Amino acid sequence: MNKKLIIALLTDGIYPLQLGGMQKHSYFLSKYLSQNNAIIHLYIPQVTTIQEVANTSNLNLENDCIKINLVPLPSVRKFPGHYLFESYLYSKNVYNILNNNTQPDLIYIQGFSGWHLLNRGTEPNWKSIPTIINFHGYNMFQLAPNIKSHFSYYFFRQAVLQNIKKSEYVISLGGKITSILQAIGVSKKIREIPIGIEKIWLKDSALLQPNLSILNFVFIGRYERLKGVEELNQVVCNIKEDFQLHFIGPIPENKQIKNLPNVKYFGAINDENRIKEILRNCDVLICPSWSEGMPTVILEAMASGCAIIATDVGAVSEQVDATNGILIEPGNKPELKAAIERMIALPAEQLLEMKKASIKRVEEKFLWDKVAELTIAEIKKIIENRP
Repeated sequence: MNKKLIIALLTDGIYPLQLGGMQKHSYFLSKYLSQNNAIIHLYIPQVTTIQEVANTSNLNLENDCIKINLVPLPSVRKFPGHYLFESYLYSKNVYNILNNNTQPDLIYIQGFSGWHLLNRGTEPNWKSIPTIINFHGYNMFQLAPNIKSHFSYYFFRQAVLQNIKKSEYVISLGGKITSILQAIGVSKKIREIPIGIEKIWLKDSALLQPNLSILNFVFIGRYERLKGVEELNQVVCNIKEDFQLHFIGPIPENKQIKNLPNVKYFGAINDENRIKEILRNCDVLICPSWSEGMPTVILEAMASGCAIIATDVGAVSEQVDATNGILIEPGNKPELKAAIERMIALPAEQLLEMKKASIKRVEEKFLWDKVAELTIAEIKKIIENRP
């Protein structure tokens, strides 16, 4: 039997205790890597007890497959840049606990959680252990929707650069994320690994039927300037054809479209089965973000049998192409309007083929079983190729 790899996974939160793409990714990494002959030493914020983490997350803590280390959260007053300062202090707490534990074969760093460790990486006890870092979307290197965002990106860029240049390897989700990292100058460090989705999201493509009625579009996400809700709102109000648009997520009332009966707001939904139900009754997901990594919502919609309209940002081009959707430029309202109108006018059989292509692509590239196997294979290469 092969020796089990010991992987230290450093993160600033884990789903469902904390919500967010990185937190959900940390959860599934722990779950699936531990099922692929790896022992995971998981470092997460101390917001509850280990038993509560086990009860809430359903992670397998038996047989030492996953060992949880609770990291104290620093207390920091809010001031400009407080998030970065707080992140560094948290990484220092992570380091102090990590330094007293069994040394792993590899350290997998999510975001800023290994910042202090990377600053100490030349010390003898850490120099022999490879590190791989994942910042996911690299929004700070992508197009900003306004001057305020552009200004905040500058400070985040400097902090991210400091971390990725000190890590031995860097994960890219693919697409334009790889181009961003190549432009930074870390080409030799890049390992392309996508995010994943569980099989339970997959809809049987044999159950898909041509839609002969009004097309149902859906948007999933919170209201945030980066998500492109404002552009979507303006476009929707100028489309004359019949369609339905469903919003899932906490959209403030003052940002909601009024007096359009074909637009429905569900609010925030935490029940994944309810989200799955809505997606399976929709035809097209709209993701008009200014910047992204590899959105989980796109994978969920694809697995549910939706065609996709999305901006060509981050690693979205790995998920969407002409076979299953339409890619547009961020912030381009005429392109967004044309894409929606094109979907409405598309013959039912052509739309059906797009929806089937979405399911097929998820099956081929984005199921967590396959992503975990790829991750383990890359980690083994890293360890084996070290001098």
